[in-house]
Amino acid sequence: MRSQDAQQATHVESGSAGRPTPASAQRIVARRLRALLALLTLLLVVISTGCRPLRNNVLEAQMPLGGPSPRELNKISLPTYVVEAPDVLLIDAVKVVPKPPYKVEPLDVLQVFVLGTLPDQPIAGTFPVEADGTIMLGPAYGSVKVSGQTLAQARELIAEHLKVQLTAPEVSVSLAESAGKQQIAGEHLIGPDGTVNLGTYGSVYVAAMTLAQAREAIETHLSDFLEEPQVSVDVFSYNSKNYYIVTEGAGKGDQLQKVPITGNETVLDAICQIQGMSPVSSKTIWVARPAPPGSGCVGQILPVNWRAIVDAADTSTNWQLLPGDRVFIAEDKLIALDTIVDKVIGPIERIVGFNILTFQMIQTANRFPLGFQTGAGTGGF
Repeated sequence: MRSQDAQQATHVESGSAGRPTPASAQRIVARRLRALLALLTLLLVVISTGCRPLRNNVLEAQMPLGGPSPRELNKISLPTYVVEAPDVLLIDAVKVVPKPPYKVEPLDVLQVFVLGTLPDQPIAGTFPVEADGTIMLGPAYGSVKVSGQTLAQARELIAEHLKVQLTAPEVSVSLAESAGKQQIAGEHLIGPDGTVNLGTYGSVYVAAMTLAQAREAIETHLSDFLEEPQVSVDVFSYNSKNYYIVTEGAGKGDQLQKVPITGNETVLDAICQIQGMSPVSSKTIWVARPAPPGSGCVGQILPVNWRAIVDAADTSTNWQLLPGDRVFIAEDKLIALDTIVDKVIGPIERIVGFNILTFQMIQTANRFPLGFQTGAGTGGF
């Protein structure tokens, strides 16, 4: 009996050594759960802190130091506008005077004043240069050919011509209007190469310049042709700075709209641009703001509480939009799921329906001759 009890005790000990007891199994499971929990915690910390400081820097790089995020009722002014293609500039020449020595051409208009003329035949005013290069000074004085001459030479020619009838006439001649003058006025598109075309005066590079810099560049270029030119430059159409509205299409294709930015738009203005939410859209919206170069992150994400904006007039998430922002409107997940199911089941339904229709046509074709023969044998009944 003692030997049997010893064998049973040895068997129990060996069995307990071969298989863990319930208590030891619980301890193993607990250790594994703690390790898994620690791993998940570490993963969450990495995900939550990986790009957060850089994303904050994205916003701070565009905001005043220490200032709040721009939103409705707390907006900021955008930096000085820099023109780029395809902006349209409004350029008007204020002062366009040809560089001396200017030679008179046909269809020019000269300002002529003469002292010592006949009492009833004064010479004072503007006189157009005819197509043959002459100006008519009046019935008593006749005409003088002045084309191809400088203003000083034209003055001498007019004085010599008048000395035939007048005693020591004093003549002054100036250019009132040049027929060959290229008018610089109106809208000018900045081309893909960053230049504006000024006609006979050539092209000027203005891309990546402010309006003041563009005006200075144009005046410097015109100074090769004109005497101290002056121009005014303004933006006629803002085309180079935009924000984008992306509407997720619930599996049927996303919609994208580009909207020129004027510096005062908010998320609510962007939704108004597309006439409200689409039937496949959810109320999940955010603004994706591009990150500056070298930041290492994809950009700043600004969530939007749409219901609070429209229902409660809450402005805290009605963000002011900046150039390059993407307003993303997420899809309705149920509609997206319905679209996926339809894409998967639709072809199967069509194949099954085609097979059923084919089978019914074959059955009908097989029954028709038999039914006809049966009817003929029974008199048609």
